[in-house]
Amino acid sequence: MILGDEYYMGLALAEAYAAAEEGEIPIGAVVVAPNGRILGRGHNQTERLSDVTAHAEMLAVSAAAQTLGGKYLAGCTLYVTIEPCPMCAGAIGWSQLSRIVIGAPDPKRGYTRIVRPGTTPFHPRAEVTEGVREGECRAVIQDFFISKRRK
Repeated sequence: MILGDEYYMGLALAEAYAAAEEGEIPIGAVVVAPNGRILGRGHNQTERLSDVTAHAEMLAVSAAAQTLGGKYLAGCTLYVTIEPCPMCAGAIGWSQLSRIVIGAPDPKRGYTRIVRPGTTPFHPRAEVTEGVREGECRAVIQDFFISKRRK
């Protein structure tokens, strides 16, 4: 059953909350097949794995590729709570995801800080949708950093 962007971003938000509970920066991601099947999900695990590449998007894309048995995710959609960093954006491009749905922008570390106007790190035919459940996606990360500053 294929559900809407709001639903799938909710699954990515659940991953972000799981990251926060583990003391990780709360970013979540979910890869969805064209038929609505969840192929991969992930949340930041850089602290847990002592791996700077263990970002939500990287883990979700890797899980989806493993589920499908191949490295290309053409036709699939990635839902991510915060704009991907340049590293993740590159991996998303190489995976050939057809659609990227972003919850909230990341003006400090997001990929849009480094791309030239009119270019994209994603597959040339990839569609990007921004602002899905933006307030919730922004709040989970802001609340996390506010709580860290209080400690």
